[in-house]
Amino acid sequence: MSTVAPADDAPQQRLHAWSWLFVLLMQLRQFLVPLIALVVFGQRGDRDEMWSYVGAVIVIAVLVAVSILQYLTYHYQIGTAAITVRSGVLSRNRREIPFARIHNVVVHQNPLHRLFGVAELKLESAGGHRPEAEMRVLKLEQALALEQLVRQRGTVPAADTDGGAETAAPAEPAEDVLLALGTGDVVRIGLLSNRGWVVVLAALGAVLQIFPRARMSDAIEAGGRQLFGYASDLHVSTLGWALAALLMVVVFWLLLRVLSVVLALLRYHGFTLSERERRLTVATGLLTRMRTSVARRRIQAWTLRESTLQRWVGRRHLRIDIAAGNPGENERRDLRELAPLATVPACDALIQHLLPALAWPPTQWQPVQQRQWWRLCLPALLIVPLLAAAAVWKLGPWGAGVLAWLPWSAFRAHRQMARIGYYLDERYVAIRGGWWQRWWRFAELDKLQALRLTRSPLDRRLGTASVWLDTAGAGLGTPLVLQYLPEAEARAVYEQLGRALAKRRLRW
Repeated sequence: MSTVAPADDAPQQRLHAWSWLFVLLMQLRQFLVPLIALVVFGQRGDRDEMWSYVGAVIVIAVLVAVSILQYLTYHYQIGTAAITVRSGVLSRNRREIPFARIHNVVVHQNPLHRLFGVAELKLESAGGHRPEAEMRVLKLEQALALEQLVRQRGTVPAADTDGGAETAAPAEPAEDVLLALGTGDVVRIGLLSNRGWVVVLAALGAVLQIFPRARMSDAIEAGGRQLFGYASDLHVSTLGWALAALLMVVVFWLLLRVLSVVLALLRYHGFTLSERERRLTVATGLLTRMRTSVARRRIQAWTLRESTLQRWVGRRHLRIDIAAGNPGENERRDLRELAPLATVPACDALIQHLLPALAWPPTQWQPVQQRQWWRLCLPALLIVPLLAAAAVWKLGPWGAGVLAWLPWSAFRAHRQMARIGYYLDERYVAIRGGWWQRWWRFAELDKLQALRLTRSPLDRRLGTASVWLDTAGAGLGTPLVLQYLPEAEARAVYEQLGRALAKRRLRW
């Protein structure tokens, strides 16, 4: 990759004066468990407990020294076409980051950042597993000015009286707000999602990790005996027990809704999607504020989803794949959601605004062969009878009730196959699928990087094939693939796409 040297007269700039403190806190969080273990277990036996405290103090002092050295050795320089970053304590590194290669800018503020008026800035390029540069931390004004600078791909000279340099950007057009979610919209996101399960499963995992399994089993067994004994004295009827069980299910469901709403408020409070100079920016978060931006040309593929509850209230979820970041990471550091929840007309209008040359939604979808619906329930046909046999062996005739899943699986497969379809024209390709959970996925032909025609043993037996479409930055979700096509149709689509890609220049 070619590099562009910064301007010779561009001053070297430091991070914020309190940058070392935030680096120290990050390191302490990583070493928190070993430090606690050193203090707790170091006091056991005949050893003097003072040495455990001395060891902990030495570790903290080393971390403080490393944090200060990182601050003193980290410099960045803003040139006319690139940013130069120099870092490293023992091994010195110099990294040139051309503005044209920066695909995503993330401005991150947790509550401590907001208290000090600072922010963490991350610069990402296409397909990188790690950001090209992580600046912990800058003044909030500096971070926003640098984000603006990336949009403009220019130089903003500055001088900071606090030891760093204060970048002051020239005036630019105001942001055009494309979507803003109010508190009611965010609450609706929580009510229509199952995010509460994240808290429940995390709490269950923490309990299993903290408490020994034997002690947990004894506590559950003892609690069950006490509860059963107490219930036996009440002489409740069967109807009473059924109503009590129903009440417990309702209470648990309400608890999940409350937890989902809380998580939605923490993540999506103040969600705003705006556009300035063909660059999209999302600002969101209640306690931790996240501001991410990406150029419209970096969007590689689009995905619309709607659950059954969302479909009943006329809402959808719009996501994008971009040529930046690592979709396998759990960090919420790249722009992926354009509309966490919006009406169907709002999602369609947003797509039409960002892709004016495309006619969305398609006027007619090309269906697949309906008679192959049984392929979607083939795993159930193989697994459910085995599970039923095991259940009968363990529970007797009642275990045969597991076979009731087969009719439902067949009905669901039939409905899913009726929904599968694709659309292809001279500008973009789209697929759809799902029945209970519906989805639509599409991409411009200019963003396709590779094509694959595949045939499994079952495809060769049935005379069908699949066409796989690859784009940069593809996520781990629904792949862009045209499945269950007759072989002749699949080859015709493959050749049509191949000719279209040969005439087009890849834009990413």
